[in-house]
Amino acid sequence: MKVAIIGASGYIGKEILAEALNRGHQVTAIVRDVTKITDTHPQLTVVKADVLDEVAVAAAVKGNEAVISSYNAGQDASDILDTYGRAIRSILNGVKDAGIHRFLAVSGAGSLEIEPGLQLLDTPEFPELWKAGATATREAFYTIKAQSDLDWTVISPAMNIEPGPRTGVFRLGRDQVVADAKGESRISTKDFAVAVIDELEKPQHIKQRFTLAY
Repeated sequence: MKVAIIGASGYIGKEILAEALNRGHQVTAIVRDVTKITDTHPQLTVVKADVLDEVAVAAAVKGNEAVISSYNAGQDASDILDTYGRAIRSILNGVKDAGIHRFLAVSGAGSLEIEPGLQLLDTPEFPELWKAGATATREAFYTIKAQSDLDWTVISPAMNIEPGPRTGVFRLGRDQVVADAKGESRISTKDFAVAVIDELEKPQHIKQRFTLAY
């Protein structure tokens, strides 16, 4: 499959890129800094584009069958809510302008519920340091959710997502946190990428959000 990955050099994006290439997909990696992708691969094309420019986004993704967004504005951005919102709207418009209907987006865990009606982000224990970024990704999720003319899927990680092995064994959930018997919710970045590419290849969550954890 021909797929464009936005943010392909990032913390999660680079694992999605590796997983897609390892499975034989033809990938267009869209990044802000092309020097961050140093590996060469016959199925890989690296493109520099500003995600705040929907014309540039449309040109970068055109010709692909699907787009995966792993865009991250960064937790330290002072205007992250505005920047993330503008970026997601620009990406969505660019994808539509390019005539692509399948869209997958990496979100955060903050909008997952720990019980019906109570999201992680709204609990007193949620770290203050992460609130701005989590609020931005939650608003982006709501923006994507409103897109009736795209076959979208949003993927939220477990509460803890860290580098680790690729096992291919994990549990899926929908809008609530998935935790183990000890109450821990975790996933490796490699296994998160497995779930993303699984969904790309065999869609199970069209116009839905899902999450995963061990």
